[in-house]
Parts: sequence; C-alpha cells; structure tokens
Amino acid sequence: MKNLVLIILAVFALSACNSFSNKKGEEKSASSKKVTLTAAGATFPMPYYNMVFKAYTTETGTLLTYGGIGSGGGIRSLTDKVVDFGATDAFLSDEKLTAMPAEIVHIPTVLGAVVIAYNLPGVDNLKLSNTLLEKIFMGEITKWNDPLIESNNEGVSLPDVDITFIHRSDGSGTTYIFSDYLTKISSKWADAVGKGKSLQWPVGMGAKGNPGVAGTIKQTEGAIGYVGSEYAFAQKIQTAKVQNSSGNYIEPSIESVSAAAQGEIPADTRVTLTNSADPNSYPISGFTWIILYKDQSYNGRSKEQALGTVTFLDWLVSEQAQSQAEKVHYAPLPKAAVEKAKTILRSVTYGGETLLK
Repeated sequence: MKNLVLIILAVFALSACNSFSNKKGEEKSASSKKVTLTAAGATFPMPYYNMVFKAYTTETGTLLTYGGIGSGGGIRSLTDKVVDFGATDAFLSDEKLTAMPAEIVHIPTVLGAVVIAYNLPGVDNLKLSNTLLEKIFMGEITKWNDPLIESNNEGVSLPDVDITFIHRSDGSGTTYIFSDYLTKISSKWADAVGKGKSLQWPVGMGAKGNPGVAGTIKQTEGAIGYVGSEYAFAQKIQTAKVQNSSGNYIEPSIESVSAAAQGEIPADTRVTLTNSADPNSYPISGFTWIILYKDQSYNGRSKEQALGTVTFLDWLVSEQAQSQAEKVHYAPLPKAAVEKAKTILRSVTYGGETLLK
C-alpha cells in the first residue's frame, strides 16, 4: 500500500510539472508572437527608416513595411486607419488634430535638413542669401549669371543658363519645412504663397517625392530645388550654403542641424526648427514624426498588434536606433526630445490600459 501511494504521488507531481511546463510554454509562445507593422508617409526620413526598420526586423522578427508616399499620404492613411502608424515632416495643426477620427500623438524620430540642391557643373560653394532665395523661388531671378547672384558669390564664374525651379508635386512635409522657412525670411513669399504641404507655386515644375525631385535636379543643368539632405548626398548633387538668422552662410551637416534643435521643445513635441536663433544652425532643419492613435483599440486591432507598435517606436527613439542616424546624414534626437517621446509613448493605451511601463 505504501508503494502504491508513492507511485500515485509521483504521477501527480509529474502531471503537475507537465501542466506547469505547458502553461509556461503557452505564455512564452504568446509573448513571443510576431506581428507585422505597416506604415506609410514622408519620403524625407525614408533612408533612415529603411535602415533601422530592417535592423529591427533582423533583431526581433517583427516585419515592418513602409511606403514612402509623402507626408500628406501618411496622414490620410492614418485617418483611414489602414496603417499602424503614419509618418510626416509637418506636425498636425490644432485644427487638423480636431478633425482626426480620434486623438493623435506625435513621436519625433530624427532630425534632418532640407537642402537647396542645384546643378551647375564646375560651380561649387554657392552662397544664397535670404534675398536671393526669395527672388529665385518667386521667379524674379531667371538666369544664373544675374548680377545679384554674382555679387553674392565673388570669384565664382556663373554661367548664362536659365534657372529651372524643381518642387514637389505631391503633398509633402519637406515642402512644409521649406515653405515655413521662406515665410520667415520673406514677407513677399508669406503673402503670395505661404506655407503648407501643398502650394500654388509661382514658377517651376513638379516631381514626386524626394527621390523624384533629386533625380530631376541631377538630370537638368541649371536646376535648383529643395530636397531632403540624404537624397542630395547619396546622388552627389551640389548643395548651397544658406544664410541663417545670424547672417552666417551655413552648410547642412550633422552639427549644424543639431544646433537648430537647441531651443525649448514642448511636451507634445510639435515645434518648427527653421530659421533658428543659434548662430551655428543650418536654417532649414526640422524634426520628422511618427503619428499614431493614442488609444490603439480600434478597427479590431489586437492587443499584440498595439503592443508591437509602441514597443517598436520605443526602440526607434532609443540610443541603439538613434546612433545609426548619422550613417545616412540625419542628426539624432536631442536628449530632451527622446525623454518627451518616451513619456508620450507611455501615455498610449489599449482600451484605456497603458501598454508600456
């Protein structure tokens, strides 16, 4: 009888152990379940996103897909709830936030420069003042050897070539950053054209996306336009030194873009950095953002999908991801922006329940 009792106890213990083991295995399987995240939007940060999204997939197995369709397209995609998050270089205005289907939050991801790119073989170190930028983009200066350009670039031989302005044809956060800068340096531009993701251009021809603008400039002698810095650097397109608020002519660089972000950053991170007061700053700099719904329980989304979204974004603003920015000519977020981004992510919920601790 004693032996029988011992056998029964052993069987019970083994059964309990197996049950516990199976339960732990199920929990592990559930916690390690991979999700697929879909996003769309700005082409401005796309070289950085392509690089770090791939790194995250390799590290975690989470599949990320990104469509570079412009900031306007990213906002529309999130509005229609067909993506897990959108991407934009222009933060949403109070009016636009109110018009969205639900509350939206902004997560800054990296800093970049919108460069003034041009195609003039043999003409390097071009300097463009505020006055020249206004007159070129308003169509008032039409030749590269115009006396006003020559007087601002002594010793530089400028050709008798027509100026062709290339701008974006799609809704674009890059356009917003560029036009936001021009409205600050030119009252004429502010009154006649203004700022926005899409504009009624005084002159020029359109191209789709940063890749389209960069490619058209490279193929068109005499062309000038605005483009995300990485696209110009990758295609070895000439870029001009631009006059900042201190009167200094500044080249776009990691250091000069970082200098533009030294001011106060609000809690919601919605701030423009153009025409910074810092004397060392490149004047056409800006954040780019990921936007997502503050409560993730919509359209039948699972909690795993919601958690996967915010976990990835928390990694995106981490030192591991930010340290990769300079490889593709972007500046990492300043510490204050990272702290605010992490605070915002910890306010994101699923059915009222906080997802990140």
